[in-house]
Order: sequence, then structure tokens, then C-alpha cells
Amino acid sequence: MSDRPAPRPGLVLGICCLSLVMVGIDITGLNLALPSIERDLHATYTQLQWVIDAYTVVLASLLMLAGALADRFGRRRVLQAGLVTFAVGSLLCSVAPSVEVLIAARVLQAVGGAMLNPVAMSIITTTYTSPRERARAIGVWGSMAGLSMALGPVVGGVLVDAVGWRAIFWVNLPVAAAALVLTAMFVPESRAERPRRFDPVGQVLVAVMLSALTFGIIEGRGLGWGSAVVTGCLAAAAVSCVALVRYELRRDQPLIDPRLFRSVPFAGAVLLAVLGFAAFGGFLFLNSLYLQDVRGLSPLHAGLMTLPMAAMIAIASPLSGRVVGARGPRIPLLVAGTGLALSALVLLTVHEDTSYAILVLAYVALGTGFGAINAPITNTAVSGMPQEQAGVAAAVATTSRQVGTTLGVAVIGAVALGHLDGHLDGRLGGRTGGPPGAELAAATHAGWLVMLCCGLGVLVVGLVCTRPRALRASGATGPARLSSESP
Repeated sequence: MSDRPAPRPGLVLGICCLSLVMVGIDITGLNLALPSIERDLHATYTQLQWVIDAYTVVLASLLMLAGALADRFGRRRVLQAGLVTFAVGSLLCSVAPSVEVLIAARVLQAVGGAMLNPVAMSIITTTYTSPRERARAIGVWGSMAGLSMALGPVVGGVLVDAVGWRAIFWVNLPVAAAALVLTAMFVPESRAERPRRFDPVGQVLVAVMLSALTFGIIEGRGLGWGSAVVTGCLAAAAVSCVALVRYELRRDQPLIDPRLFRSVPFAGAVLLAVLGFAAFGGFLFLNSLYLQDVRGLSPLHAGLMTLPMAAMIAIASPLSGRVVGARGPRIPLLVAGTGLALSALVLLTVHEDTSYAILVLAYVALGTGFGAINAPITNTAVSGMPQEQAGVAAAVATTSRQVGTTLGVAVIGAVALGHLDGHLDGRLGGRTGGPPGAELAAATHAGWLVMLCCGLGVLVVGLVCTRPRALRASGATGPARLSSESP
């Protein structure tokens, strides 16, 4: 129910998009600051991975919980709490005296971030009651999500070059303050008529599974893959996963219902999200190191180099949504897998003196592939679900995107940087006395190979989960019920 009628839906949509853009730019823009953070805070490669993954692990763990909190205690209230928490976390990040403090502040930032995106989406769906208007609003939301992530490296490069890496966090403060005031003035309060019950055991198991898996992958290179700590973490992740499935199957209102994965399109959508966002997250991490510490570009010039990628994401995202609505998700998924795989193939030829034209070709292919994948992920997730489960399916797909980003930074980073000699770990670029450009450039090839596998995986899974037989078996009757929906 709602405490008061919603004023001007377009304004509510704009306010929700404001929080989304802030988070999207922060997530991807931070990658351009990694070399600067390394030099300023004397961070190691492993610590740089944690600067990114500490945020995404916590975000992925709490997204479902944040949605349940909003349904029970009020969506506007939870959105405001998220804005305050995200702003406080950003402030602490901006004044962090060490990389350890920065990582801890990123965890707090993620707690706030988890209360923004899913809650804002819920506000949009309750504000727009007409299915047609709701679909358009969700389409705008999805386009802003892709655009903010695409522009993040450019904005991040400008801020780091002009002011310093701390400015990436400073810029969040006025945006969060404006969104907080506008939310209080114009966003109506709303709650679910029958809120879902909390699932603390399931929530803990999800957090343990994701954090233990990520820790084992990132720290395996430094501690040794056979060490007791690493093997214990990987074992804990496996045990948590099994325990989560068995426990959730016995609950009336599970946090994540394992039975959803009986739908081939839904299971495929989760895998597509993990593969696609793993490729994108790993690319952003490695590409920033390559451009600045191999090629010697400034953060500004490194950000500007990604403009072709940003442009293609901005073009491909809405086109993909339209094709999904008209023809279904199959064609966009084939384009997505081809673009990601082609980009990885080009990057496999890159060395310390590769022409910038070759790099632009890789960025264009990546932007096309990543821009095409968002709309079909959500469409494929909900295509085999009953209408009453469509929201849960979309929420799981969104969580899977964050899991993919986490694993991409962890796996692609670990595989690539594991090819460097151990005594060089933690020093970036010849400018800091670390590995010469040729060695670091060659080390990235192993990461691009993993990215290639992700792209080919998107192709295969896209073909399998969009077959007419798979859709019929899942009960789908046509192209997209929520075809315009994006992250």
C-alpha cells in the first residue's frame, strides 16, 4: 500500500535514475584510479583486486535482503538509508589513509549500494501502474544503467587526472545529498501488502559462499593454491552452496528458491549474467593497468581511450531491448557472445607497442557485445517464470550480474597476474620500478583467454536457453513479457 499518491511519475523515475547513475559511474570509474591508488597507498595487485571485489561481494550478498527490507519497512525509507550509507562510505573512502581502510570503507559503501538499485526498481514498478508505461520506464532505467557503467571510465579518468583518485568518491557526496532531498520531497512511501519473511540463515550462507570463494581465488596466487587457508576457503564455499540449496528447499519463502533453476531459460540467464559481467569486470580491471602502466597513458587519456566502448554500449543497449521485444532474446545474445569473443581475440594480440587502432577495434567489439547482453538477460530469466515469480527471477538475475563482476575481477585478475614473478607482485608498471611493460602486457594474455571463454560461453548458453524446445518446456509462450527490462 502507499501512504500518499505518487506525484509526477517522470520525476520519481529521474530521482531513481540519479542514484543508479551515481553507483554505476562509481563502480566502473574506480578502475581508472587503480594505478594511482597503488602509487599513493602502496597497494599490491591483490589489494587492488579487493578494492573492487570488496564492494561487489557485499553488494551481491545483500541485494535480495535489501528488497525484502524495503517491502516490509517502506521503499522510500530504505532508499534514503541507502543514500546516507553510500555517502558516508564514499566520504570514508575519500579520506582513507591506507588501502586497508579503503577496502573497509568500500564494504560500507556496498551496504548502501545494495539498498539503492533494487529498491529504486521497486519504486518505479509501483509508481507506473500501466504495463506499457512501466515497460517504458524500465527501459529508461536499463539504458541509464548501461550508460552510467560505460561512462564511468571516462568520468573516472577526468577526475583522477584533474584532481586525484579521491575525487571519484567526493563527487558522490553532492549527488547523494540531492537525491536524498528529492526523495524526501517527491517519492511516495510504499510497502508490499504481503512482505516476504526474512531468511537470515540463507542470507548468511550466501555471504559465506561468495566471500569464501572470492577470497580463495584472489589470495590463492599469493598464499599458494595448496595452502590450508585457500583450500579451506574453497571448501567452505562448496559446503555453503550445498547447505544453501538443501536449506532453501525446505522453506516456504526461501531467499533464493533452487526450484527456479529447473527452468532452462532462467538457469541460462543466471549463467549468461555471470559470464557476460565476468568478461566486462575483468576487462575493466586489466585494461586500466595495461593502458596506464604499460602504455604510460594518463588517467584522462586512458579514460578517453574507452570512449568507443562507451559509445557502442549506448547504441547497442536500446537497440538490443527493441530487438528482444520484437524478436526475442536469441539474436542479441548471439551478438553479445560474438562481440565479447571477438574483443578477447583482438586483445590476445596486444603487446606493449600495439597500435591504438587495434585497441579501438577491441573496445568497439566489447561495447557492442556488452551493450547487447543486458536486455536479453532479464528477458530470458523471466520468460519461463509464472507472472508472480517474474520479480524474483529479475532480482536473481541482477544479483548474478554482481556475482559475475566479482568473479571476473578475481579470476581474470588472478590468472593474468599469476604469470608475473612473485617478487614483482604489488608493483605496477616500469614507472614504479615493477615489471617492464612487455612482461605485464604478456601477462594479460592469460586473462584475455579467460575472457574469450566467457564470450564463447555466452554464445553456447544463448543458443541453448533460447531454443523453442527449452522455452516450451518452461512454459513460455512468446518473446518477452518483460522484454524492456534491464539491470
